[in-house]
Amino acid sequence: MQRDGYRLSFAPEDIDARAAHAFLRGAYWCEGIPLALVERAVQHSLCIALHAEGEGQVGFARVVTDRATFAYLCDVYVLDAHRSRGLATWMIETLRAHADLQGLRRFMLFTRDAQPLYVGHGFKPLATPQRGMEIVKPGIYLKP
Repeated sequence: MQRDGYRLSFAPEDIDARAAHAFLRGAYWCEGIPLALVERAVQHSLCIALHAEGEGQVGFARVVTDRATFAYLCDVYVLDAHRSRGLATWMIETLRAHADLQGLRRFMLFTRDAQPLYVGHGFKPLATPQRGMEIVKPGIYLKP
């Protein structure tokens, strides 16, 4: 899939885990994450990479899924120099259209500040947040 000098790909050989790690290690949700963990996460997830002509991978998103009933969208980014061009929207639309993500009972995500982006793709606040539970370990990757 190509558009305006950009290309999207699900192909494992097009997913640059090192490029994803370069961004993710500084992201608020996984600050300090080791490269080996990003590589393992990429290997076991449905991933999409956004490539800019002549620049390599400039965006990425990952879906943790059983490809039947549940999916969790995470690690979505577009590098600053490539933002405000609708590229994140294009990535999410393409992910949502993937054959393995059709007919899911639940598709979730968590975001601190990008709710407007995701609302446009059908995501809504949790209907029954009192049912949800979590174990959260902030800063887990920053510990020696």
